[in-house]
Amino acid sequence: MTDSRCVIVGASHAGGQLAVSLRQQGWQGPILVIGEEPYLPYNRPPLSKTFLSGQKHVDDLMIRPHTQYEKVGIEFLLGQSVTSIDREQKKVILAEGDEISYEKLALATGARVRTLDLPGSDLEGMLYLRDISDVEKIRQYIGPGKKAVIVGGGYIGLETAAMLRQLNLEVSILESAERILNRVTAPELSAFYARVHKEEGVCIESSVNITEFAGDTHVSEVRCQDGNTYPADLVIVGIGVIPNIELAEAAGLKTDNGICVDSNCLTNDLDIVAAGDCTSHFNAFYNRHLRLECVQNAMDQAKVAATTLCGKPNQYNALPWFWSDQYDLKLQIAGLSHEYDELVIRGDPESGRKMAAFYYREGKMIAVDAVNSPQEFMIGKQIIARGLTVDKGKLSDPAVAMKSLINISQSGI
Repeated sequence: MTDSRCVIVGASHAGGQLAVSLRQQGWQGPILVIGEEPYLPYNRPPLSKTFLSGQKHVDDLMIRPHTQYEKVGIEFLLGQSVTSIDREQKKVILAEGDEISYEKLALATGARVRTLDLPGSDLEGMLYLRDISDVEKIRQYIGPGKKAVIVGGGYIGLETAAMLRQLNLEVSILESAERILNRVTAPELSAFYARVHKEEGVCIESSVNITEFAGDTHVSEVRCQDGNTYPADLVIVGIGVIPNIELAEAAGLKTDNGICVDSNCLTNDLDIVAAGDCTSHFNAFYNRHLRLECVQNAMDQAKVAATTLCGKPNQYNALPWFWSDQYDLKLQIAGLSHEYDELVIRGDPESGRKMAAFYYREGKMIAVDAVNSPQEFMIGKQIIARGLTVDKGKLSDPAVAMKSLINISQSGI
């Protein structure tokens, strides 16, 4: 592999980790990471939190300094986009026409924001939050007393609302579904977060259908089907993301809501791997194909992809986990709660700022949402990963230590 070049498309969490892991696994040839943004791989979770507030600056977001990549011979080509892949000639073509050959190729193309196509969507002050440049645009419009409308009551919308309230903006969240966090949590957790946000002064409106954004050149109002209007100095849209799979599709790689990869992160081309938000993989824990949007998945898949490229295949089979920080709430999630048929609540969702929800399907725990409850998260994660059984009555009782539950389940008592 001394003269073999590995090209990584995407200077993302996955792309940066893949490059470093390649060196750690013994790749001797050149490594080139091509990224569309003018930045080295950086942490995205702080974007809607401490970076938006100004507590962190661009340099603080970098996962590693340039010197660490330089030390191990990892090169970057930033501010450039790959427009096509020639699998037969084993080369990638850049937007300006330059061609770069590869021996092995890794796709870490991530995802992009889902955009709105409504009247007024192109007005100034209509904003999204996905990368550094998005946040820098948002910062131009924020200030104490200004009115912000957030379209979408998912995690990114709630995190942004929390930070804007802490910056003393007036904040309204408009959600088209019947409740916030509708797709990802139980009604009890949705109610918990709705209560906390309202206590913090956020206006939350559910089952809202937006018809247009009004204003001359700058958005000034959000209009809804029910006749209600919401004044706005800025609108932030957070309605999900779309995986960047077009490059892979055009090259003839298999896709299905993501670039399809096997347990070794290989595509249907033996010289091309993929990792991160852009991929679809079979998850043994849930017995189905998944596309995950989280840092943990990106980093873990990147490490597996690197071992594959170095001829040391190692299967990816991780339990998904996520987190969300809002106000003084730290939500930690293990597993996926989709299609649950039973719910066990620990704590009181109607008061305070601590609780946990355990999701079951056919008698088996499949996920846990733990708010300010690290023990519930850590023990719940073990129960799910190891397929353990616990007494649900004790599980719902905050007076019973979580650690004792896992000891009981192991001993069979």
